Amino acid sequence: MSKNKVIVLAVLEGGMSQSGAAYRYGVSRRWVHELLSRYATEGEAGLEPRSRRPSTTPHATAEATRTRIVALRAELAARGLDAGPATIAWHLEKEGGPAPAVSTIRRIITAAGLVSPEPHKRPKSSLRRFVAAQPNETWQSDFTHWALADGTDTEIIDFLDDHSRALLHLTAHHRVTGPIVVEAFLATAQEYGLPASTLTDNGMVYTTRLAGGRGGRNAFENLLASLGITQKNGHPGHPQTQGKIERFHQTLKKWLRSQPEAHTLADLNELLAKFRHVYNHERPHRALDRRTPAQAYEATPKAAPAIAAQGRHWRIRTDRVDTVGVVTLRHAGRLRHLGIGRAHKHKRIILLVHDTDVTALEHGTGEIFAEFTIDPTKDYQPRKQNTPGPKTRGVTYDPTHP
Repeated sequence: MSKNKVIVLAVLEGGMSQSGAAYRYGVSRRWVHELLSRYATEGEAGLEPRSRRPSTTPHATAEATRTRIVALRAELAARGLDAGPATIAWHLEKEGGPAPAVSTIRRIITAAGLVSPEPHKRPKSSLRRFVAAQPNETWQSDFTHWALADGTDTEIIDFLDDHSRALLHLTAHHRVTGPIVVEAFLATAQEYGLPASTLTDNGMVYTTRLAGGRGGRNAFENLLASLGITQKNGHPGHPQTQGKIERFHQTLKKWLRSQPEAHTLADLNELLAKFRHVYNHERPHRALDRRTPAQAYEATPKAAPAIAAQGRHWRIRTDRVDTVGVVTLRHAGRLRHLGIGRAHKHKRIILLVHDTDVTALEHGTGEIFAEFTIDPTKDYQPRKQNTPGPKTRGVTYDPTHP
């Protein structure tokens, strides 16, 4: 028998006064009166404990906001984008509406059955995070596989800024080779400037350091060394070193799975260009205080390799040596002819230009085979005599008689 029923029976059947019952059972006289009123109108059901929840909750999230939170969760997930509480809050603020606390958003989507239970993850406090202090301080690069609609395998190469998570380069190829890595790096450097360092795994397209010394350095290694860029590689069997780019690949593939299948390499590259814009400009990053990678990249002065930090800002271009061993370069408003040498005719080369200093590297190997100091009074520019590489055996170039 409940205490409330005992109080009521003590008054109605035991003849005890309301004041006496209040004193006897340690409650207020008002409460005794309330119990008698409930019993008279509702019977024993009126003596059951009732909810203490207030009739109104003025601080509750508005129903329109709750509905929009649930809708955003579904929309973002359907687009293959992150749909966590922090991201939903960012989109609500961007739309100009009220944004509840992240914990409130989490409770709303959980109550709506939109959160799948997951096993407990490793606590964040146990992780040691390494983040570059400036944009262009470190570029991470890797490539991953993706199949076309007919099952044809492709390889996607990317360059990711370690500080801002900005996606600087993203292209698909039938197979990523050493020359493709160099091309991707040069294209990225033309758009964003040179990085102070790079971080990759130990794939042969990035480094030959695990090849036992056979074949010497590859083109990417030679190019970085020529530009004064520090090359860093992860420890074998320890992919956590490239953790940012590994997680990025998961984000990329989640988005690709939500898109129409690509039937050709051109179709896939069109999708990748779209994703790069979404990733950089429309997707806030939790590690960036809910800023987009593009915002984080532009917010801080850029780092540079040692040669650039000393004032040597290089301009980079690629070209092909013509049949007489010459390439052209515009300098001081005039077209100059650089004598690379007939031994290198038809080869693709990389030109590193700083003021009047020009260094020519072989595209396939990254090796330096010609250096120039441009004489602004001359059209034809012979290479320095101490430049390594095959000699031209006295052959000279006359631009009027090719």
